[in-house]
Amino acid sequence: MEIRRARENDYSSILSLWERSVIATHHFLKAEDLQDIKKEIPLYLPVLDVRLWYSEDSFIGFSATNHHHLEMLFLDPDKTRKGFGTAILTRLIRDFGVTSVDVNKDNENAKRFYLKHGFSIFGEDLTDSAGRPYPILHLKL
Repeated sequence: MEIRRARENDYSSILSLWERSVIATHHFLKAEDLQDIKKEIPLYLPVLDVRLWYSEDSFIGFSATNHHHLEMLFLDPDKTRKGFGTAILTRLIRDFGVTSVDVNKDNENAKRFYLKHGFSIFGEDLTDSAGRPYPILHLKL
């Protein structure tokens, strides 16, 4: 698996993959909230360490970290359940020192994924960082 740091000209590809992934996995989001969050994502990208992940020249996903916190990990919906998420998370922990992540409480698949990989829940907020009614679980290794 290849990895490279994202550049500004990658943002449209990142946003497109993000939207496909969220539509496939975040069924609990209201349509208007999804559109609001979509507008917010490009504001975060320049201040995070964003990495693009490839397998055989195919863009499979991206991650975004802030120090040792995993802010985002999204895969192309066609690439899920093939081991890519595990491979990426393993490298993020090993090579980038990731030790924490926040997950939407209603995203059962993501919650199971991180718990399976050694994370544990240590806190919860009743809303997301923008005050929307989506509870957030705080996990750490």
